[in-house]
Amino acid sequence: MSTPVQSRPAMVPVAELVRAFFAPVDRNANSGAIFDPAVHGAFLLDAPPAPWLDLGWIGNFRRSSETQIQARSGGKRNSVQGLYRSALAASVEFDFREWGKLQMALAGGSQHMNVLASQSNTKLGPTGADPISAVAVLPNSTATEIVFGSGAADFVQVGDILAVDIDYLQQTGYVGAGISGAYVKDPSDVQRDINFIRRITFNVGRVAGKTATSALLAQPLLGGTPPPMSSAQKVVAFADRDSGSFFQQWSALFVIAGPEGGRVCLYYPRLAPASPAAAPRGSGAGVALETSTEIADPLYSLGLHACFQALPYLDSGDGEEVVCYRSYFPAVSAPLL
Repeated sequence: MSTPVQSRPAMVPVAELVRAFFAPVDRNANSGAIFDPAVHGAFLLDAPPAPWLDLGWIGNFRRSSETQIQARSGGKRNSVQGLYRSALAASVEFDFREWGKLQMALAGGSQHMNVLASQSNTKLGPTGADPISAVAVLPNSTATEIVFGSGAADFVQVGDILAVDIDYLQQTGYVGAGISGAYVKDPSDVQRDINFIRRITFNVGRVAGKTATSALLAQPLLGGTPPPMSSAQKVVAFADRDSGSFFQQWSALFVIAGPEGGRVCLYYPRLAPASPAAAPRGSGAGVALETSTEIADPLYSLGLHACFQALPYLDSGDGEEVVCYRSYFPAVSAPLL
């Protein structure tokens, strides 16, 4: 009599798409956001812990390790004596399924701009003409309520997008509230435009309601509470450019969540653009700024292709230089071997 073969549930993570979360790198301090699997591992996908920002589902996710392993040889017969890693490198690429300011900025990889509302035809340009003058923001404003004072909030309506940041007064270095949006080497490069920082700031939000003195935002400003002496301007569109000298840096977290409750988290302390919206490797398609997925002819969805290079991170636990961390959270009752 044969012994019945016993089966066990497979320990295989299953998921349809990958969820992407990004957090800004502090460029002045040269430090990124931390993902601690012991503290943050079980967070709700629709409510990520600060400072992580939810950029939605992504497709065609592909990551690769490009670190080389070399052999150290020696002895009479020049045999392999040991191994070491050299040319530490890794890359990530994928398609954003959703469009927004951050998705466009990350896919473009360079300086990203807000097209400010204008009522004139002077100084026309591909990122907007002379804008309507900014309105001063009062000090008691928050990331979700922008206070202008009695009568001063009349310029904005529900549904409008606001850029909230300080005037450009010939500052140099990284500029932009909360998230670096540009690097200024010389004030003459930006023609001393007083609105320049609001043109490139990530501190934007959509108006969901109003009071007699303030605008209430649907979501908190991306860059946080407006800095002192801020002003606000309406934004009519977002724009990016192919190429440019400014390179963004972000921390990234990719979550692969299975229907059984298991989860794989891929944490990159620092990512920088590998190329401006490069085509998938090996596709032979040249440069593809967007990707398309057919829904039903003639309808199709348009995605943003993003490609990143991982930058090294020094692990304070043992001084090792790494580019990525992978953590796995088994589903309840899943076997461990």
